[in-house]
Amino acid sequence: MADTWLKTAAAMFGPAHNAAAVTPNDGSDLANSSTALFVGGAGAVKVDMVGGTTGVTLTGVVAGSVLPIRVSRVYSTGTTATNIVALY
Repeated sequence: MADTWLKTAAAMFGPAHNAAAVTPNDGSDLANSSTALFVGGAGAVKVDMVGGTTGVTLTGVVAGSVLPIRVSRVYSTGTTATNIVALY
């Protein structure tokens, strides 16, 4: 299949080009900062934002949500949501 967008620069808020399962970790950043997080199982997500804000907890996240946030870390302590995928 041809990729119409192959030679187009990735846009900050365009569709994601990659994805990676997130293992929440209190001591390590994600391998790549996200442009969004997909949350497969409902709960809370505690993150560090790319802009520098740390330890932000998003509560009441519904299963199947796509959060359009740029994060560098997803914490294990304070995160109860499951099946999180970083989109970037």
